[in-house]
Amino acid sequence: MRLVTEFAPAVEAAVATLRSNLAAFGSLYPDDTTTGGRYLTRPSVPGFAEGGNYGWTTSFWPGMQWLAYELTGDAVFRSAGLSHVADFARRIELTEDVGTHDLGFLYSLACVAPWRLTGDQDAWRAAVAAAEHLMTRFLEPAGIVQAWGNLADPAQRGRTIIDSLMNMPLLTWAGRQTGDPRYAEAVARHSVQLARQIVRPDDSTFHTFTWDPVTGEPMGGSTAQGAHDGSCWARGQAWGIYGFALNFQATGDVRLLRAAERCARYYLEHLPGDGVPYWDLTFTSGDEPRDSSAAAVAACGLHELARLVAPARGECYAAAARDMLRSLAKGYTPAADGVRSDALLLHSVYSVPGNLGVDEGSLWGDYFYLEALVRHVDPEWERYW
Repeated sequence: MRLVTEFAPAVEAAVATLRSNLAAFGSLYPDDTTTGGRYLTRPSVPGFAEGGNYGWTTSFWPGMQWLAYELTGDAVFRSAGLSHVADFARRIELTEDVGTHDLGFLYSLACVAPWRLTGDQDAWRAAVAAAEHLMTRFLEPAGIVQAWGNLADPAQRGRTIIDSLMNMPLLTWAGRQTGDPRYAEAVARHSVQLARQIVRPDDSTFHTFTWDPVTGEPMGGSTAQGAHDGSCWARGQAWGIYGFALNFQATGDVRLLRAAERCARYYLEHLPGDGVPYWDLTFTSGDEPRDSSAAAVAACGLHELARLVAPARGECYAAAARDMLRSLAKGYTPAADGVRSDALLLHSVYSVPGNLGVDEGSLWGDYFYLEALVRHVDPEWERYW
């Protein structure tokens, strides 16, 4: 691909970093976030050796390899991406750390993407199996996909989170591939429940919301990663923009398009001057940590949303996405900071309340930054979600 936009230098820098990281990590998985600006190999935990495939973020590593392959056509990235298919196939076959709604994040990037790009049938089978496993978390009569924990755990029963919107595309894909209507029904019901309850009247969002698992009645919202239950976690709001836009396209339900626009309006109205939010949208100035990963997600979501609305509004969203990406490329990369780091994007936040990955690079931040770059240098690019 010949890069002819202002973002070509940023793309070239990102691809160079990915080449270096591929040589360093090979088939192993980097940790969720950098430590002091450098990725370490994912630590060993019970049941998994160092560099093992566990947690919700491992697919962003092959996801970036597929993006790099599409950008460059280099078979090195293709081979690297395909090498992860067997690992993800084994993970779902042996049900290794798959008790989570984040199977959508994991298998959309690690298996649906390579199937779309190469026709790999092992990837197809693993993605369908993951979608079927995800369906075990769909709870009647609430009509939601439970986020965390064992389905029998009363502390988590009936809880979903705004991130879950990004996990629904795996079900949409599986429904289209298999013809099984259960998948589409789950996507439609779950997404509408979130539009009704997780988006507040002022267009901000809860991070988590719980329904009574017996009656299906809504019980209330809270947070896990925001500043407090009534605040608006920045990355969650960005998930809302992108996720509602994706699920509107899957279902045709205009309530989801309205929810995406409501999330976008609130997000855009609560940004500091450079367009990169603080970790919670409660903060619009001061010394609180920024979350560049939220800006990367939002840039992708706004770019997607711009295609779905009237041209005048669409151009506003597209311009905002370009401005965010411009700000990230010019102010939040290692080159911009003049530091040595193997992250594509600096100044991300995993969890301020948990004191995890604060002011570091993150795998999801890197992935969505690269996806946003691809969206802007290749108008014909077909998303993996």
